[in-house]
Amino acid sequence: MQKQTAWLARRGARPVGLDNSAAQLATARGMQERFGLRFPLLHASAERPPLAPASFDVAISEYGASIWCDPYAWIPEAARILWPGGLLTFLVNATILMLCAPDEADAPARDRLLRDYFGMHRFEWPDDESVEFHLGYGDMIRLLRASGFEVEDMVEVRPSPDATTTHPYAPVEWARRWPAEEVWKARKRV
Repeated sequence: MQKQTAWLARRGARPVGLDNSAAQLATARGMQERFGLRFPLLHASAERPPLAPASFDVAISEYGASIWCDPYAWIPEAARILWPGGLLTFLVNATILMLCAPDEADAPARDRLLRDYFGMHRFEWPDDESVEFHLGYGDMIRLLRASGFEVEDMVEVRPSPDATTTHPYAPVEWARRWPAEEVWKARKRV
């Protein structure tokens, strides 16, 4: 599973891994075996997690539910499973990256806007069957607040001066000028 889940498990937390992909879960089981970690892995969508209300302190998504599930479904579900005061943190492609990304597979982001900001939600690519979900800033803030969260922070990730990358969508030169990733932190209201 994600590095954060393993990190938390090694420090005494009782994580639960959730993924809608059987292949991802098989990889996670292999990593559990390799590193001697044991925690439940559930095959389910974050849009309908089979988890009890108010049963978690923290919910984390690193390019999982945060881009592959509809935010209008998974964010209210994250609120449902978190205790009051619980933390939701998620990593997504930056809004500006989505606006500058061409439709061609593995083509790097351009230095100009290629699609509309208003109405961002569902992204379908001509050469791929997958669907991604991304919202503009105002829509995301309104959704988080309507779901019972207070936004604590949104970090626009910027590479360090010595960073290198082979990321096909956001070359390091591009990412030094514009954020390629965003980390959102929101706390469920008490």
